[in-house]
Amino acid sequence: MPLDETDRSILTLLQRDARMPIKSLAEQIGLSAPGASERVRKLEERGVIRAFTVDADTRALGYSLQAIVRVKPLPGKLKAVQKLLEAIPELSECDKVTGEDCFIIRLHLRSIEHLDFILERITDKAETHSSIVKSQPVARRLPAF
Repeated sequence: MPLDETDRSILTLLQRDARMPIKSLAEQIGLSAPGASERVRKLEERGVIRAFTVDADTRALGYSLQAIVRVKPLPGKLKAVQKLLEAIPELSECDKVTGEDCFIIRLHLRSIEHLDFILERITDKAETHSSIVKSQPVARRLPAF
């Protein structure tokens, strides 16, 4: 079932502030509070809204660096590498991709030495290529809908 304009407005507003009170949400989309609440519930039931989550500042948690690492498992090591990646607590994202590499991961780190420590646990099972993130000029967002 496609999203209508009201559903899109709800998603846009909740993406900016997932803790927005239903009353405020309702006022901004032109519905009653029960009507807005019902719309949100239906979006959850349909799986459009999967979670209301916290966006923590990793710098405030002591992670001053981010790295994007391309990971290419050595022959026969795919499952072992995937298991290793799952166990890295500093890993915030992992995508399995096509092409030369198999995984692209995002790590949150305290230092370059911290990156080296993590990569040492992987290098006997995979080739890695790392890039340090300088900035994020486009914030994480939903695609156009």
